[in-house]
Amino acid sequence: MMSKRTCAALIIALSSSALAADTTREVIVPAGTVLRVQLENAVASDSSRIEDVVRGHLAAPIVVDGRTIVPSSSPVVGHVTQALRSGKVKGRARIGVRFDSLVADGDRYRIETRPWTRVAPATKGKDAATIGLPAAGGAIVGGVIGGKKGAGIGAAAGGGGGTAVVLSTRGKEVRLGRGAVLYVRLDSPLSVRVS
Repeated sequence: MMSKRTCAALIIALSSSALAADTTREVIVPAGTVLRVQLENAVASDSSRIEDVVRGHLAAPIVVDGRTIVPSSSPVVGHVTQALRSGKVKGRARIGVRFDSLVADGDRYRIETRPWTRVAPATKGKDAATIGLPAAGGAIVGGVIGGKKGAGIGAAAGGGGGTAVVLSTRGKEVRLGRGAVLYVRLDSPLSVRVS
């Protein structure tokens, strides 16, 4: 038979554990929430491969209704979804990343973000200058040496040289170094346990 003191202690212990269990609750981070992820490893269109691991951490906390749900510096892991090197004649470089895991307060959560993609800038203006400037120079030199006919020959020769350079040179690559910040959106809601 339990004494009154033992019974009271048992009731207090049960009440305390029930209160401890009630202090955690689920908070929904809505789809569309923007996550600022700072990269911990570099990715690049000319060196990364599809499925390469991408590691980062939150550069800003996730806040819902004015309350911090996931603190900044929480680890985020994803993978490369696209890695296309720049072409010589056409085809701009591109790199794609998607994040699928987040660690908050020791708990690992599966997340789905929209793909983040960056495409290298076009080089058409640079290519035109690479072809046009030698052509103009060739026309001037040819004109001085051989008149109109020489100008035509010089322009063709200069333009041909510039075209050869453009055809043998790859365009710009997309490179993101360690510390780069990506803004990605949650593609589906995330349920987080908070105390």
